[in-house]
Order: sequence, then structure tokens, then C-alpha cells
Amino acid sequence: MVARSIEWQLATVAAVRDETPTVRTCTLSIPGWAGHRPGQHLDLRLTAEDGYSVERSYSIASEPERSAEIDITVERIADGEVSPFLHDIVMPGDRLEVRGPIGGYFVWEASLEGPLFLVAGGSGVVPLMAMLRHRAAARSTSPTRLLFSSRRPDEIIYRDELDRLADRSDGLEVAYTLTRLQPPDWMGYRRRIDDRMLAEVIEPLGTTARSYICGPTALVETAANALVRLGLPVDRIRTERFGPTGT
Repeated sequence: MVARSIEWQLATVAAVRDETPTVRTCTLSIPGWAGHRPGQHLDLRLTAEDGYSVERSYSIASEPERSAEIDITVERIADGEVSPFLHDIVMPGDRLEVRGPIGGYFVWEASLEGPLFLVAGGSGVVPLMAMLRHRAAARSTSPTRLLFSSRRPDEIIYRDELDRLADRSDGLEVAYTLTRLQPPDWMGYRRRIDDRMLAEVIEPLGTTARSYICGPTALVETAANALVRLGLPVDRIRTERFGPTGT
């Protein structure tokens, strides 16, 4: 079977919004978008007037139920070639080259019934958010837990929306941990993700939960190894690594 070629296409920036002081979401209108599965990503290409081009891959943050548009949520990397442009220059109406969707391993859909366990570090929450938004749109009631590690309270990406989703009382619970700064009234965890924290959060789901872990390499390896020690089968654990963010 011949693999389908994924062509570059033009997307129009429909909206931008800041999620945290260093994280921004761009909504892209793509009339020819073929649709995606929660957890997939796309490639974005910028080309300068002199012909120099640079490409980066970004996870898709939005649910597939939305038609002809997607969200990408991008953390600003100070010495990056693309993220500062998306944060400082891009405006609604601008056009960008994209291609996708890409990837088929790190995906979850509501048709996969049973408990769902998500572990995120920093901007690693982005593909997991696509899963949670899809879960809500599909009206799934599968028992689901998200364990989300951030450094400071103002760096919790999607905090308000995550709290609203958890308030739907449809089987989703969200647990936060802050690793560097916790306000006096903080009710969540106060350390890096470890075996004991994972055991406490996943305990109601049991060892049959499908697990998706996304974030910096150290966090992903810690969480994946801990879940194996807790008795989860290796084939129920899927991982995706981002560059280090110090989470």
C-alpha cells in the first residue's frame, strides 16, 4: 500500500490568544483540512524573502469535531526561529504554510473505551488537551484522570478550561503539581512527579488504563517507568517527548 503524500497548504490565522505569559494559541483556518485524530501534530513552515525556510512540528490542540480550523499552542523559546515569530509577529489574517495531520501512534479516540490516564509536563499538555476536548465533544464518560506538572501557577496552560471540564462531573478529574513556586493556598501537589504521586492519582482507574505521557524527556521516562512498576502493561503506555523546559 502506497502512503498518502501530505501536501503543504495555506492556513489563515483566524485568532490568537495568550494562554500564559510564554504560551500562545493560534487558531488556523484551513478550508482543505482533511481532519485529524486527537494526539496528532502538523508541520509549519516559514519562508523568508531570500528563500531561507525553517520548519517546526506542533501538536494540534483542538478537537477533530471542529470543522476547517485547528488550534496550535506554542511555547515561546527565546532563541527559537519560529516560536518568537508566532508570539511577536503573527496577527489574525496572516497566512502560514502547514501540512498534516501527522502521526498515528500517540492518539486516543472516544471509541477506545475504558479508563484513560494522562500525564503532562508543561507544554506537553497540548496533545492531551486535544484528547480531553474530543472526549467532551463526544460526550464520553470514560473514567479519566490528568496529572499536570507545571513550574508556577501562572504557567498552568489551559487552567480555566481544564477546571471547567472537570466540573462537568462526567468522569474527568484533574490533579496539578507545581514544582517551583506554590502560593500559600495551593491545594495541589508540591513536587516533581514521582512514583507515589502517580500511584495516588491513577489508583481509581486501575492497571487497565490506557496511559499517555507527554512532556520533557526526564518527566516522560520517570512516569513511564513508574507506571510499569505499578503493574501497567507496556503496551498500554504511550509516550511523546518534547525538549527540556525545566518542568
